[in-house]
Amino acid sequence: MKFPNRYNILKTNQYESGNIKIVPIRYEDRLLIMRWRNEQMYHLRQQKKLTETDQNQYFDTIVSKLYDAHQPNQLLFSYLQDDVCIGYGGLVHINWKDKNAEISFIIDPKLEKEYFQQHWTTYLSLIEQVAFEGLELRKIYTYAFDLRPHLYKAVEAAGFEKEAELKEHFLHNAEYKSVVIHSKWRGL
Repeated sequence: MKFPNRYNILKTNQYESGNIKIVPIRYEDRLLIMRWRNEQMYHLRQQKKLTETDQNQYFDTIVSKLYDAHQPNQLLFSYLQDDVCIGYGGLVHINWKDKNAEISFIIDPKLEKEYFQQHWTTYLSLIEQVAFEGLELRKIYTYAFDLRPHLYKAVEAAGFEKEAELKEHFLHNAEYKSVVIHSKWRGL
């Protein structure tokens, strides 16, 4: 299946930093993304392992409609290094009335140990351009299960502030964990 290479809501559909860029999510990356999501379920809100059928159906019925939507509820991007997909993310749960959105991002788990902070920092600078310049949102935020404290270093280094902590908000391996929310406002 061929997907458009642009979101109609955005004037610019490719954001770059050196050899890294984000582009509207590519259909060809869907199975890589499925694998990465299945390998990282512990920190995602995903309840079950995705199958190829699940992923194809999601792309065909949900993602395909995002390109032409006037006010999509999410915009997803393939995260490329030298034109090879090494991650994906986007702005999700977009609230057009209040002008805010949650940030989503995962990378190939093989890159996490050595390059986690580098890729998060680069990704955040790119997705901020989409949010603040492309969509004129007022606020973006991360909603993270308190399982990866190294994430907070990356988002705080990018100028995000800890806004809230939902104490013992979800059950993980028979233990309640918190959710930590970091936010950034346009112009700050």
